[in-house]
Amino acid sequence: MKRLVVLVIILLVIVSCKNKAAKKVDVSGIKVTFSIDRFEQKFYKANEKTLPAVKNQYPYLFPPQNDSIWLNKIINEAELFQKSQEVFKDFESEKLQIEDLFKHVKYYHANFESPKIVTLITNLDYENKVVYADSLLFVSLDMYLGKDSDVYQDFPLYIAQNFDKSHLVVDIAKSISERYFITNKSRQFIDLMINEGKKMYLIDSYLPSVSDAQKMGYAVEKLDWVEANESQLWKYFIENKLLYSTNSNLYTRFIANAPFSKFYIDIDKESPGSVGVYIGWQIVRSYMNNNDVTLQQLLQTNTEEIFKKSKYKPKK
Repeated sequence: MKRLVVLVIILLVIVSCKNKAAKKVDVSGIKVTFSIDRFEQKFYKANEKTLPAVKNQYPYLFPPQNDSIWLNKIINEAELFQKSQEVFKDFESEKLQIEDLFKHVKYYHANFESPKIVTLITNLDYENKVVYADSLLFVSLDMYLGKDSDVYQDFPLYIAQNFDKSHLVVDIAKSISERYFITNKSRQFIDLMINEGKKMYLIDSYLPSVSDAQKMGYAVEKLDWVEANESQLWKYFIENKLLYSTNSNLYTRFIANAPFSKFYIDIDKESPGSVGVYIGWQIVRSYMNNNDVTLQQLLQTNTEEIFKKSKYKPKK
């Protein structure tokens, strides 16, 4: 009887693992080394006499301009600098998260070399929060001060909700993943979704301990909504014959970052944006759960094969 109970439990666990995140891997033996250079601490503490030395140390951050422009920048962005220092005092907890991320990237991509991290202030340039450039990775600390910070009052909530230090490692992972993602240029909606699903599965693999809500950039209640309505979302796509449509509006309606998705029905105001990204992610997860393939093989596999072999069936 006890054996039967154990068997039932094992079967339940197996079933519950369907469409779950990438498997956790042991990266304890992987060594990565990298440095964190707090450029902003040097720049915003500089003055007319010390600025030339800072410019000489970081020539790639100083396009030709009169020093008066840089000195005015130091004055005008003093508040952002001060707030960033309050939030990121020693950067130690972030360093541990980044180290774990780099170990996972190295596990899946043996040729990966950890970049030097340079922290800076970009005057709320939210489209370039993290920039990965070969041996350097630039992180804009002023974009991670907390969603309720008064400096973000002009940003819509769906964008500002990810201006938090907890999201920093996700943005770094996404920036690195672009280096390994192979773009499928097909314009069919199913291709767009699975392309995004591949990207999300890369993040799954790099950050196995991070929540799905953080990976999607959703508030928890928005993730709960898409999980509860997954089958209805899929039904809508099927019944409206959207999967093989090449209508460019579908990207804006269901893939792009937005306050809500556009079904043109009452649920619009309840839905989060980018539900097509979430569905594509679940298709790829289902494919990986039902096929014995590696992450590298996934990246090389075309979307049609992934869709057919995924055996994707949304939860009801």
